[in-house]
Amino acid sequence: MNSPTPVNLPGESLRSISKEDMAKLPIRRYAGKLCVVATPHDLGHALADLRQERVVGLDTETRPAFRKGEVHLPCLLQAATAHAVYLFPLRHRDAFPVLAELLSEPRIVKAGVGIARDLLASKRVFAFVEKNVVDLGVVARASGLDQSGVRNLAGIFLGFRIPKGGSTSNWAAQQLTSAQITYAATDAWACRELFLRFQSLGLLRSTPARADSDTASRP
Repeated sequence: MNSPTPVNLPGESLRSISKEDMAKLPIRRYAGKLCVVATPHDLGHALADLRQERVVGLDTETRPAFRKGEVHLPCLLQAATAHAVYLFPLRHRDAFPVLAELLSEPRIVKAGVGIARDLLASKRVFAFVEKNVVDLGVVARASGLDQSGVRNLAGIFLGFRIPKGGSTSNWAAQQLTSAQITYAATDAWACRELFLRFQSLGLLRSTPARADSDTASRP
């Protein structure tokens, strides 16, 4: 996993955000183009878009466990580009070669929070060798932040609040609800936006792939 060397935060930057301040922020959800990849046409379109990207926001969703010792494999992998968010239900094995290509492509930055854990679990579903992966939580902690979850980072660096609802829903369902789709897409989109924001602030001393800074404000 690639971990660009972090630098210190600018002096005026927040290092944490309180629950009270977080509650004052506007709620944002991903409102752009999205695709639940379910057909060969969907897969081909996603592959074409991913191949032309330089930075992809990444996240996974797993069916919640309610019993002690109960463990489930990831059900969904989300990938956000500058143009769309693609949701890959992992029951569709046809998507595995596309995802393996994305994760092993050294030209493309894959940015996420807690992404090492996500990828380790995903390897139990399909085989790949990850390259050029950046864990934004690790970079945040190394840069002196007290909080490193995706919602806290979005509040600190992007100035909006991501709703929590949806994390414990049934991600193994054959048909995802619109609320689940929006929730999953928002997390992947936020990870891409955070990478671009970190880059603009100089928190990544070296960036192995270039991202267009004007995409940081896209919904």
